[in-house]
Amino acid sequence: MRRARGMTAAALLVLATTLGGCAASGSAHPREATPTPAVRASSAPDPLQGYADERLRNMTLRQKVASLFMLHAPGTDPAALRQFVDRYGLGGVILMPDNIPATPQALAAETAATRASDPALPPLVGIDEEGGDVTRLPWDGQPGAEALRSLPPAATQQAFAQRAALLKQAGVNLNFGTVADVTADPHSFIADRILGTDPASAAARVAASVTGERGTVLSTLKHFPGHGETEADSHHTVPTAAVDHARWAAQDAPSFRAGIAAGAEVVMFGHLAYSGVDAAPASLSPAWHRILTDELGFHGVTITDDLRMLQDTGLPQYQDAGANAVAALAAGNTMVLMIQGAEDPDALIDPVVAAVQSGRLPLAQVDADARALLVLRASLAARG
Repeated sequence: MRRARGMTAAALLVLATTLGGCAASGSAHPREATPTPAVRASSAPDPLQGYADERLRNMTLRQKVASLFMLHAPGTDPAALRQFVDRYGLGGVILMPDNIPATPQALAAETAATRASDPALPPLVGIDEEGGDVTRLPWDGQPGAEALRSLPPAATQQAFAQRAALLKQAGVNLNFGTVADVTADPHSFIADRILGTDPASAAARVAASVTGERGTVLSTLKHFPGHGETEADSHHTVPTAAVDHARWAAQDAPSFRAGIAAGAEVVMFGHLAYSGVDAAPASLSPAWHRILTDELGFHGVTITDDLRMLQDTGLPQYQDAGANAVAALAAGNTMVLMIQGAEDPDALIDPVVAAVQSGRLPLAQVDADARALLVLRASLAARG
């Protein structure tokens, strides 16, 4: 990927200061190629938007497509991780337990390697650091959801603020940490990870978690539209419930709405189906993406849950990883997340490129998604 001339990380930091923090909001709609309303209202042009436009003009179709993927490379070798990011031009990497070394300093060296080739445009470095049952960092001693839901929301804000500080020190910039699912069913696979057993208590703590992370790491709400309506585990099947829109709006939507209002930059789509709205998994559903935008007012980045989970269901219609990636982007996801195992990244990127070339996936959509991610990633470099 060619760089835009003259735009170093230091220059972007000056630009972000000039913008008064607006550049770091990450609020561009993944389908919009124009500035957000806040930027349009300013008399001065937004340098980050201009930077993204220039970078986009210098990208090949394959580079644009590759930037829409967050993938996993095993191991703790910084050089190998850098080579993985550089070789494929990925927009992000996800850290799993096999990536976590013994010390925060060693993890910081790993994440620094991902930024080394292009400091002005770091990849998103994501992690599932919820606390409690899902804790990747052994030095994260903050309480998880099971403890936090019996405490005032202020405790959630404090825990996520301290957790975010640990992540930033280690060079992680995106946390898949806020579980916005709601259920009172103790048999649900998500029961130990929820922040509230009813809409009101969940909404208060989801908002608190996002507030705690704000300005330190990017916050993610997961797993839209909500796992709380069925006990089934989406790691093994596509959970399906005969939930209609009215039920979802009353029971499952409030926590996501609260997290969006608190400033969450990312929403993760789950592999679950509410057949009263759409028989398809939400991660592959244009209907659910429209609902998120039109009804909940979210205009940030959307990402799938691990796309490998669809293959792991054993259902024949989801055994082609490349086809799943095309379907996920066509549905409205800005980014595809996959812990691909032995899957060659080219086997994911090539089908998306082919879909654009054949017209099955609009180039304008890929451009808008790639641009949204360019703005978000450049803003991370700018704010340091």
